[in-house]
Amino acid sequence: MVTPFAPDGSVDYDGAARLAAHLVDEQRNDGLVVSGTTGESPTTSDEEKDRLLRAVIEAVGDRAMVVAGVGTNDTAHTLELARAAERAGAHGLLVVTPYYNKPPQEGLLAHFRAVADATGLPNMLYDIPGRTGTPIHSETLLRLAEHPRITAVKDAKGDLFAASKVMAATDLAFYSGDDNLNLPWLSVGAAGFVSVVGHVVGADLHEMIEAYRAGDVGRALAIHRRLLPVVTAIMTRTQGAIAVKAALDLLGRPGGTVRPPLVPASPEFIAGLREDLGQGGVKVPEVHS
Repeated sequence: MVTPFAPDGSVDYDGAARLAAHLVDEQRNDGLVVSGTTGESPTTSDEEKDRLLRAVIEAVGDRAMVVAGVGTNDTAHTLELARAAERAGAHGLLVVTPYYNKPPQEGLLAHFRAVADATGLPNMLYDIPGRTGTPIHSETLLRLAEHPRITAVKDAKGDLFAASKVMAATDLAFYSGDDNLNLPWLSVGAAGFVSVVGHVVGADLHEMIEAYRAGDVGRALAIHRRLLPVVTAIMTRTQGAIAVKAALDLLGRPGGTVRPPLVPASPEFIAGLREDLGQGGVKVPEVHS
């Protein structure tokens, strides 16, 4: 979930609550990740993260899972965020691989185990080497799966065969962390998606999962193909938070501006986005001058 900002760059907590309700009640998302990368977590303070999490839990915590993004490249700081999220009432934690400092696999083991030991909440590991510089190796995942509170993986590594072997050997639930590969992930046993495009086509993704699990693979494939313009526009042409906030703005939903070093979408991007959303079946209100 994006973090809505007011025009002055402050967090729009009321907008966050309204967006959370929309994503759960109308877009059929079963849960929300608050303060993930799409939520611009690198540029929100710990106090803002806590207040944002509490606002979302109050809005939808009785009918959706609310997962707090707590990962940083500092284990001590991550532990602080994890404990704060538990106090706020989060249902689970999303813990990204420490970025930039490129720890060895033994460092990842120690980091993820420390976070899992810090609270009583289930942990979803976030494996995205394209951003962090460090993959979580399959052997490391097998060892981490032994921890009772390490229960899931958000995979943006895209190695479905390696993930298949981990799933076959453990009880880890894998979630697609790359909207480009949502349907292929279902074919190898993924539990679902941690999605960016779910802001605007969450109900369609929900239907895709239901169709696939009911054995109607043709229906799931048709949805996948219909959504290709939406995924292309939001996931491949600029940074995800920039793109999806532009989409939310077109749809009249809370999102607002982005914080530097991100920059708002250009008029040219927005014009193309409007067309792509329409091609994907998203009803975009007309602009009246």
